[in-house]
Amino acid sequence: MGSKSIKLVSHYPPETGLTIYLVGGAVRDELLGLPVKERDWVVVGATPEELQQRHFRRVGKDFPVFIHPVTNEEYALARTERKTAPGYHGFTIHAAPDISLEEDLQRRDLTINAIARAPDGSLIDPFRGLDDLQQKILRHVSPAFSEDPVRILRVARFAARYDRLGFRVADETYALMQHMVASGEVDALIPERVWNELVKALKEDHPWCFFEVLRACGALARLFPELDALWGVPQSANHHPEVDTGIHTLMVLRQAARLSPDPVVRFAAVTHDLGKGLTPKESLPKHHGHEERGVHLVKALCKRYKAPREYQDLALLVARWHGHCHKAAELRPATLWDTLAALDALRRPERFEQFLCACEADARGRLGKEEQPHLGGEILRAARDAAARVPIAPLIEAGLTNGDLAAALRVERIEAIRRNRQATAELAASN
Repeated sequence: MGSKSIKLVSHYPPETGLTIYLVGGAVRDELLGLPVKERDWVVVGATPEELQQRHFRRVGKDFPVFIHPVTNEEYALARTERKTAPGYHGFTIHAAPDISLEEDLQRRDLTINAIARAPDGSLIDPFRGLDDLQQKILRHVSPAFSEDPVRILRVARFAARYDRLGFRVADETYALMQHMVASGEVDALIPERVWNELVKALKEDHPWCFFEVLRACGALARLFPELDALWGVPQSANHHPEVDTGIHTLMVLRQAARLSPDPVVRFAAVTHDLGKGLTPKESLPKHHGHEERGVHLVKALCKRYKAPREYQDLALLVARWHGHCHKAAELRPATLWDTLAALDALRRPERFEQFLCACEADARGRLGKEEQPHLGGEILRAARDAAARVPIAPLIEAGLTNGDLAAALRVERIEAIRRNRQATAELAASN
């Protein structure tokens, strides 16, 4: 039997006669005086068929979500959710004309996200979200918060977004999140969802707060154990006055956020020292070989969360070669060139700059060294420029090919780096 056809009815505008409220982030950010990026609407007292008759296009497979035919904004039918299985997929959705606005708002995560605006401009705030906006508190709406582990990630991400405004997570919300972690609910998160929330958090103004919140509720150890292992691991106070590797890591992320909005750079910054979590205790506070150990941990983390290639590639380069960048002034010209070759600095100049940015964040992510110049980056950049100026045509004209050409070109580039370093030293001495 064929499916029942829906008769399309003309309504101008399509929402005429419907009971609609503006909800969620648009209301929240408007009240905070922030730019509203997108608007979401809740429709109360309607059916899917009624919206389709008005030319709304259904897009939600599991949820009754529709796209407005003119504005392309999302309109969702008021709904309730009931937990039926572990994880964030384990819900039964109920959408019907008798679901009230308050019932729909009650299923939301935070009180500041559970405020609605009526067409006449009045606010509907059954869970005192306005009070929490004024007091700058991230607080869960109801105990149902604990049914969806994604909400832990969302709270951490909102902390990263609104920390600059002075927001903090409510004590009772922390307690609920800790219970969710202890009960194993967070273990049901699928890799793609964790990664998506991580990238969103890395794009926020204060991305380090994301990791602070996860650590405070115990979720960091479950989701990013390689990172969580860094807290309590000491480093030499001569190079790291902050001593603790975990503290240093988030200081590096702070500096990366200052230097670049690029989440790829910020990810590399937060994963650059993972190898220090595996340093044998008898070697502490020194961390010889942590770069190589870090490479394996970065690979494992990226594989677990199916990180895009650009994130993995830069993170691996920074984990492996950041030490060479910091001690560039001590490296022989041949080692400088081999480092540049490993970074593919001549063919991938944009990624090379990303690498230098992450290394600068590492150099500055230390107590009292936040404003120091990044000499290692200047040295590597000058060496790259010198090597790039070496012409290849004369070597080809001399009949060199394949391995012989590559070997001769390497020799010429090392010599160019040596001459450039000598000229720079002589200039500095004359001044």
